[in-house]
Amino acid sequence: MGRPYFSAVTRHATSSTRGDERVLDLVHGAERVPASLLLPKSGPAVPAALLLHGFSSNKERMVQSVGRALQQHGVASLALDLPFHGERDGASGELPYRNPIALVTAWRSAVREARAAIEWLGGQPEIDGTRLGVLGYSLGGFLALMMASEEEAVRAVTLAAAGDLPDSTPYLSLLRRAVDPLRAVRRLDGRPLLLVNGRRDTTTRPAQAERLFALAEEPKELYWYEGGHWPPVSAIEYAAEWMSEQLAGQQGAGAVGRRRTGSR
Repeated sequence: MGRPYFSAVTRHATSSTRGDERVLDLVHGAERVPASLLLPKSGPAVPAALLLHGFSSNKERMVQSVGRALQQHGVASLALDLPFHGERDGASGELPYRNPIALVTAWRSAVREARAAIEWLGGQPEIDGTRLGVLGYSLGGFLALMMASEEEAVRAVTLAAAGDLPDSTPYLSLLRRAVDPLRAVRRLDGRPLLLVNGRRDTTTRPAQAERLFALAEEPKELYWYEGGHWPPVSAIEYAAEWMSEQLAGQQGAGAVGRRRTGSR
């Protein structure tokens, strides 16, 4: 087995009745990826999920929403700041979206970091490396799908407010060479998939979610909430419960081919 890509430096650690939280830097040479690790109180060798945020967001939003929900279900989580976001260099919203070459370079860096992060997470003494999942929101959902399609260690995938690329995407043909959700979803090879999408989402439209869902293998589920791009608390809780059940090896919420509409 090769040497792990990332090492970690803990900047700050706190403990509460819910569990432990560590603010970290994942380090590889000069590369530094700020991250937050949440651990539940349920003891050693717990399941864990990698959390990937959306465009113009950060790891803290994922920690305080789905990370906390997962913690209550006994699942650890690791949230990253993606390139050009959060604490990262150039994190002032200057994502080079008008430069397709720079954009593809940033995307490939994000995929590499996500793969290295899931490897690091599975190697921690508190984590059961055979029970790993990934949950991505919006842009992070596309990233989660691409990473999971290349990492067999990922046992369950949740994509929130994500789907296929929109037809109006700039440089669509070029971007599909680097990220094609329709190709990636077929490479999950039957690992459980949950899509969580808003009926009134104008950023990731319902048709994009339906296209991706149609090409995914079983078991799969599409959970609709009555809202826009950011999921309501009930949808976040449902996603956390689903991930917990999949990583525990249960069936429950992961019903085959199911479409479900939740409440606000």
